[in-house]
Amino acid sequence: MALDLHRLWIFMQVVEHHGFSAAAQKLYMSQPSVSNQVRRLEESLRTTLIDRSGARVRPTPEGELLDAYGKRVFLLAEEAVAAVQQLSGLTTGRLVVGGSTSVGTYLLPELMARFRSLHPGIDGHLFVGNNEAVQEQLLKGAIGVAVVAGVPREPRLMAEHVLEERMVVIAPPGHRLARKGPISPDQLAGELIVLREPGSQTRELQERALHAWGIAPASQCDAWGPEALKRCVVAGLGISLISEHAVVDEIRFGTLALLELTEPPAPRAISLVRRRDRLSSAAEKAFVDLLRERGVWPGDALSRASGSR
Repeated sequence: MALDLHRLWIFMQVVEHHGFSAAAQKLYMSQPSVSNQVRRLEESLRTTLIDRSGARVRPTPEGELLDAYGKRVFLLAEEAVAAVQQLSGLTTGRLVVGGSTSVGTYLLPELMARFRSLHPGIDGHLFVGNNEAVQEQLLKGAIGVAVVAGVPREPRLMAEHVLEERMVVIAPPGHRLARKGPISPDQLAGELIVLREPGSQTRELQERALHAWGIAPASQCDAWGPEALKRCVVAGLGISLISEHAVVDEIRFGTLALLELTEPPAPRAISLVRRRDRLSSAAEKAFVDLLRERGVWPGDALSRASGSR
């Protein structure tokens, strides 16, 4: 019995997106076409793969088993493509790199440009999102390699510590604690704290730092992404903790102020992350080598910015 891989892929999209309509949108197909393809797959296997009795479709035990094998089939296909690309070298191909928000915004564009100059035949693409989104794309196989803040705890991923970065406390230029020299963390008590969105590694670090300092913010505000967070602080909404690399320009031009602490937070790790069971392509290996050559992510960026004012 031959298994139709096209129908298998459609079935897997129905399972992943929990419905025929959602899968149809993802696949740019009509909902009846998706339903028909899954039904024909069921007929060929002489079993029911999708439980359609509830408000939300779900796989039957047979469907769950087929979905698990399907993931292995398509992963093997990806590895076959990667193996062929390795034989053909780096003259052609495609590279998709993931990055958590701060890393993807302030580090990876430079590295991708450098990679492009070395390998102009490789099409480079950059996916940027918070840690949860990047991990999801890695596990789905949409990206093969990622660089993120922190160390993912997902057991299906392997992480390598490659760089570090400092986290700094920022405030509006006219803030009462600006330009006062080192201050103790307890002087931040009562301030409104602008936090990154849930799911962000920066958010996790912000909450950990506040706990270590024994500070329970009087109030807080969530901001999605570093740019929104910075704009909230510039506008005078509150203070925040953020990557030093995210505020170099604002410090240089005086639109944000640094609050120097007697107990600064520990540097956070920057990790190279890949899926354990995935074979890296030649392009991905070349990018990883370039990242390792980087060695450091300059930690004196803010000192240079402050000195230029």
